[in-house]
Amino acid sequence: MPAQSGKTGSRGKSVTAKESTKVGPVKIVVAGRTRIFDIDDPVLPDWVKDNEITAGGYPYPGKMKEKEYEAVLETLQVELVKLQAWLQAKGERAMILLEGRDAAGKGGTIFVLRQYLNPRTARNVALPKPTETELGQWYFQRYVAQFPTTGEFVTFDRSWYNRAGVEPVMGFCTTEQHEKFLEDVPQFELSIVKEGIRFFKFWLDIAQETQLGRFHDRRHSLLTNWKFSPIDVAGIAKWDDYSEKRDLMFERTHTTYAPWHIVRANDKRRARLAVMRRILLSIPYEGRDEKAIDAEDAQIICQAPEFLAAR
Repeated sequence: MPAQSGKTGSRGKSVTAKESTKVGPVKIVVAGRTRIFDIDDPVLPDWVKDNEITAGGYPYPGKMKEKEYEAVLETLQVELVKLQAWLQAKGERAMILLEGRDAAGKGGTIFVLRQYLNPRTARNVALPKPTETELGQWYFQRYVAQFPTTGEFVTFDRSWYNRAGVEPVMGFCTTEQHEKFLEDVPQFELSIVKEGIRFFKFWLDIAQETQLGRFHDRRHSLLTNWKFSPIDVAGIAKWDDYSEKRDLMFERTHTTYAPWHIVRANDKRRARLAVMRRILLSIPYEGRDEKAIDAEDAQIICQAPEFLAAR
């Protein structure tokens, strides 16, 4: 057989006989060029492989070195343990939303945030699709039920912001529902902040080639192919639609009291550290070691207005 260029999925163990339905080739526009992408082909195209980290103007040529990452990660996780102890001692509450496109790295970021925290007061919320009863309730109601109580550190793996992105793009809500959501969110989040909850909204931003590479990993991995969903399949050809809704969301829901923190996440390691640093530097917990936390990387994290101005 002739040699093939590229690489195999996850990355080396390819699922050749998939139980799932074949997707087939999709015509998409990537970086201004029309491409054919076949998620079922175990060989990842070079135009994806060679640009997974650097695409979209990412400021670094490769991933952060693992040894350096592990050392910084441990330091920041020690600080998170101190933060949790302070939350419990002072009766404070922290709530962190992790948003982003599919395969942006939300789950991995939440994992390292919570890895060494006491699970009794550190919860993650990842709600399934709403039930018939929930569909008849106030839209925010099922999320409010998950808000932190005294001393809790709560993360949301996706949140009410489904109505700003996936729902309008995929036709799961009406235009009127989408617009009402954008109108309601600022006041809703003001009430969260006035309640005294330490509230953070993070958007993990990845390039199109990065997403395709991660989708390909999922599709061909014996361990994680379950993560590749019908929504992922449909979303491959809707990149620009998602971008449009994301930018509108930033314009309408970024406020001084509940800002959007944008993290460039082509490299998951740098993205995770950026999220952790932003939280740690924003809460004045007892024993905070700012020297150990170190300065933020302005090439990796910014707020929504700066992100939009650079587009």
